[in-house]
Amino acid sequence: MRYLAKRVERICDELYRLRIVQRIPLTDLICKKGTYIRPEAADAATPPWTSFDSRTMHWYGPDEHYWFRTEFTVPKALNGKAMWLNVRTQIEGDDGKNPQFLLFVNNVPVQGMDMNHRDVLLSPKAISGEKLVFDLQAYTGTIHNEFNLFMEIQEIDPEIEALYYDLKVPVEAFSRMEKEDRNRMLLENALNEGINLLDLRTPYSEEFYASVRAASAYLKKAVYTDLAGHDDVIASCIGHTHIDVAWLWTVAQTREKTARSFATVLKLMDEYPNYHFMSSQPQLYYFLKERYPELYARLKERVKEKRWEPEGGMWVEADTNLSSGESLVRQFLVGKRFFRNAFGADCKILWLPDVFGYSAALPQIMKQCGINYFMTTKISWNEYDKLPYDTFLWRGIDGSEVLTHFISTMDTVKEEKDWITTYNGDLNPSQVIGCWQRYQQKDLNRDVLFAFGHGDGGGGPTHGMLERGRRMHMGIEGCPKVEFQFARDYFDRLQKDIAGRKRLPRWVGELYFEHHRGTLTAQASAKRWNRRSEFLYHDLETLESLVNLDHLSSYPSAALLEGWKVILLNQFHDILPGSSIREVYEDSQKQYEDLHRTGGRMLEKALQQASRRVGLARDSLLLFNTLGFSRREVAEMQRPQHTGFLLRDPQSGAVLPWQKTFDGKIIFTSPEVPAKGYCAISVEAGEQRQTTPLTATLREMHTPFFDLTFDEAMQIASLIDRRTGRSVAPQGEPLNRLIVYEDRPFEHRAWNVQAYYTEKSWVLSDVSHAEVLECGPVRAVVLVERKFLHSVIRQYITAYAELDRIDIRNEIDWDDSYLLLKADFPVDVNAVKATFDIQFGNIERVTHENTLWDFAQFESCAHKWADLSDNSFGLAVLNDCKYGYSAKDGHIALTLLRSANDPQPKQDCTHHTFTYSLYPHAGPAAISRVVQEGYSLNCPLYTMFSNAQKGAWPERFSLACVDADNIILETVKRAEDSDALILRLYETWNRATDCSIRFGRLMEMAAQCDMMEENEALLQVEGNRLRLHFRPFEIKTLKVRLEQA
Repeated sequence: MRYLAKRVERICDELYRLRIVQRIPLTDLICKKGTYIRPEAADAATPPWTSFDSRTMHWYGPDEHYWFRTEFTVPKALNGKAMWLNVRTQIEGDDGKNPQFLLFVNNVPVQGMDMNHRDVLLSPKAISGEKLVFDLQAYTGTIHNEFNLFMEIQEIDPEIEALYYDLKVPVEAFSRMEKEDRNRMLLENALNEGINLLDLRTPYSEEFYASVRAASAYLKKAVYTDLAGHDDVIASCIGHTHIDVAWLWTVAQTREKTARSFATVLKLMDEYPNYHFMSSQPQLYYFLKERYPELYARLKERVKEKRWEPEGGMWVEADTNLSSGESLVRQFLVGKRFFRNAFGADCKILWLPDVFGYSAALPQIMKQCGINYFMTTKISWNEYDKLPYDTFLWRGIDGSEVLTHFISTMDTVKEEKDWITTYNGDLNPSQVIGCWQRYQQKDLNRDVLFAFGHGDGGGGPTHGMLERGRRMHMGIEGCPKVEFQFARDYFDRLQKDIAGRKRLPRWVGELYFEHHRGTLTAQASAKRWNRRSEFLYHDLETLESLVNLDHLSSYPSAALLEGWKVILLNQFHDILPGSSIREVYEDSQKQYEDLHRTGGRMLEKALQQASRRVGLARDSLLLFNTLGFSRREVAEMQRPQHTGFLLRDPQSGAVLPWQKTFDGKIIFTSPEVPAKGYCAISVEAGEQRQTTPLTATLREMHTPFFDLTFDEAMQIASLIDRRTGRSVAPQGEPLNRLIVYEDRPFEHRAWNVQAYYTEKSWVLSDVSHAEVLECGPVRAVVLVERKFLHSVIRQYITAYAELDRIDIRNEIDWDDSYLLLKADFPVDVNAVKATFDIQFGNIERVTHENTLWDFAQFESCAHKWADLSDNSFGLAVLNDCKYGYSAKDGHIALTLLRSANDPQPKQDCTHHTFTYSLYPHAGPAAISRVVQEGYSLNCPLYTMFSNAQKGAWPERFSLACVDADNIILETVKRAEDSDALILRLYETWNRATDCSIRFGRLMEMAAQCDMMEENEALLQVEGNRLRLHFRPFEIKTLKVRLEQA
């Protein structure tokens, strides 16, 4: 028979209406405006309560908080009935930005309420005469200005509602079935026979209820018994709510979203004993613990009952392109330790459903942090290419592999591309069937992972989802059987099932996201703060380790951890990438400023403590090098009291050149400063001979390393490396050409750069001002100023007497939207690949567009440098806070700025300060010092003046150093749980290497451990030396205890 499905849907609509038997509007409320945590706080607040008649009055936004209260006495008509509260406004649409509530009943937080959670079960059997006080903590959201508030007590009949879902669930499967599908036809016939038993003529009569029971009994047998019991395909379902720590709302609002969402989960767990829920991000649990300890205590009980799964690995779901390697380690270290200490849970899954691409360094970091599995869905958003696997081994740059599974849930709304999936599953048959249909490794596995619940703005699963899940658990015809279970159980079983399978595929290298490329550049200030903060805490940990070497118990672990938490929080994947609203970055900047004030004071104190301990025979300048290799650098210093002075290296006796800069600073060229250590240079009275090996005019600059000429537009017309005689750029192609491109993506404006951005561009060739600012014994500086539309760009082109790089400091007042600014550098080499700095290593990407996969990577991520070279010569472009590069057809370009207007109007229209550098070198990148130069640009030497003094420390000291240039010693810190030192090193050029690390003290003990600082393997100690073997790109973490002085 035709139209059976439509007939059933029509009956479902009628039952849905009839399920509400009684309605009692709550119209007389009291309210006050303000942000309050709980009812007692609202009562104690100064503003008086005012009457609020919900029939005639409104409340107003956007971005405002109110508190509403009303009282209700259960009438006799509801005695013994299922009593619900319905709360709604007139607003429909995006839940994440619209009105939301936290309901308190008799001062107890009960459930979050929003457009997806409008109903709360107050009692399955109400008691007449019971008095209830309803408090609503209300937030307007950020879109609308005026709101109604409707509150209504409802009796919802459980029998009618159960029949509604019994009919509705099979019908919802039909959208994924062909009309001639035998399963569909059998279900349609059974449903039709069921509704033939239903008598809707006199609702709520005895005859009506008898027919409801008859229809229910028939469906229980015909659909949920005779056509059920199928388990050939399983959908392992876990409740989940993805909560963006910030995005279209602030972190402060996320504290509220967390409470609302988690309260809802706990409430539904009371009603559905088989409901299992998983949530990542310990930061959210920390928010809940601070604000609502009673909810946190209930959550802990559910964890003990094995119904709530704390998983996910990281402190927040962080961006993995932009965060440094050490930051990623700390995400795991801080996140896993929190879950372990709070719940006894050892996370094994990296759960990143919504992050914008995944670094090839991640598999090794994950393995060394005890993470065995990886899950995402975001790669399904690719613009051009569908990743061919959903279950596979992901291999990183060092060869480490992790089992990876992509959730394959497809939205019920048809997407432009049929491969896009969602992490916000709606637990209905259409999506469950679609999840299996979309899954690409059916030959390996018959079980798919399905995360269900409203997310992004939180909320989580609903009553309706759980009712549907109950029925799909019965294994109805044509639909995967739903099993409620933890994500960890799913992955453990998957690991067992696919072990040894020859056809298990591998994906090697980065999981490049063909979308959201603009996030490598957007919100440039946030990226600069992040880079500066990462290096500040790198430096702090090194210096505190040095200062507290003889008493590591005094190491300020707690203060450093609090600072790291600020850094980690702001690496959330909608904060650091630049895709949040203005208020998020205003709050973030305040956090960073506080972080740097506190960190700056700690740094100054550590430098002073160290300086006071060094024995000095003469007035000296102490130079501190926090990097893991010795280096010469141009450093700043305070001017000594001597009218004239000389700086002398005590080791060589050489006088070190210094000069006064155009902005009043004193700079000098340092001697070789030991790795992770310091040295002293003497400060003597005398006059420096002002000689310089540099030449600088507005036409050319000459150094011992380079000959540079400018063209009429003050672009670098030619750059000759005097050591090799090579021209960096092809004849006639200028370097440092600033190009502005039209940047108008058709969607996701803060996120995206579309491939067509190159279609329209403007070269910044006009010069409004140019002058030579300095030409001394240390450096020469040429200023070039350009104006473009409403923006001003000042570049300070700096060449050095004793450093073989050219720095270009930028001071930009940017005030133009929908434009993207790049600095372009043609390189005269034969290179089909470019090399990009990533966490703990580097990767190569092709410079051609042979395939669609190649074409899609027109904008890629690098950290401190990217390099274009062949086997004879190359150029690295270094930076101190940029991440977006392109390398195509012999050109390497650094993306400097872009300015979208959504979600923040005039994003990045402000002042920007940053530096990028040119580092030409002989041979390929792998035999150059590009890695060291990248670190040096980002990490200046610290200087402290000291008079002659007695002290226990020598004038020159290295805490630790490595004898192989391709082994980078990065982190030195105190161990988390002992008075030992932790050192983190990595091999950076894909070469197996034997090396030695030497310490400034004899060792008592040394062990290799994992990044969680566990699973120690003792190493053989040879006095102050350790011999180590590194595999290509291997990261090692050492735990060392040195002898005390």
